[in-house]
Order: sequence, then structure tokens, then C-alpha cells
Amino acid sequence: MSENNISFILTIIVLVGFIIYQGYQYYTRKKASTVLTEEEFRKGMRKAQLIDVREKNVFDGGHILGARNIPYTLFKTRMVEIRKDQPIYLYDQGRAVSARAAVKLRRAGYEDIYCLKGGYEKWTGKTKRK
Repeated sequence: MSENNISFILTIIVLVGFIIYQGYQYYTRKKASTVLTEEEFRKGMRKAQLIDVREKNVFDGGHILGARNIPYTLFKTRMVEIRKDQPIYLYDQGRAVSARAAVKLRRAGYEDIYCLKGGYEKWTGKTKRK
């Protein structure tokens, strides 16, 4: 086998591995939480723990009224502040970070987890700035 063939085969193996990994990540994130539309999110957020996982400076620039800030970068150490007996409503700017936070919560034994579809970026409800 020539070096070109070996390089091509290795490239294919790496590419297939990457695709499998991304598929696994997608499945894990999808399974960890329920994605809610803004309307569904609004209906339940008063009875839930509303958590913004964006960084503090972004949170201070504007957040959903009633949300508390637990930045994703501090999530592992601060998720003990989240109660297991109440629903958890997560959001970030879009949805990728809140999905990762949901996976961490699910692995830690939390069950009632929801993420805002479109995140803060698409939110049209009441907001607050610090």
C-alpha cells in the first residue's frame, strides 16, 4: 500500500470517528432535556428554577426576568445550588450551552430538565438588565 492510500484510509477513519462522536453527543443532549418553545417555557417557568448559564457579564447585560445566573464555566461546582425536587428551566444565548448543562445535570441525577428553544437570542418576553 502506498503512503497516499494509508493517509486516505486514516483520514476516513478519523472522519467516521468524528461523525460517530457528534452523533453520540447529539443523542445525549437530546435525551438529557426537553426542548420547549417560548410559549411552553413561559407557562412553566414560574413554577421552576429558571437558570441562565451564560457568563455573568452577558447575564448582566440582559436576562429573562426572574432568572438566576449559574455560568456554564462554574456549573460543575455550583450545580449543588439547584434543587432536585423542582423543574429546571435552562437557557443560554442559543441552545448549545444549556444542552451541555442539561447533560451534566442528568448525569448528576436531576430529572425534570427543560431548555428554551432558540435561547435568549429569540426571547420576546420580559427581560431585566443590571
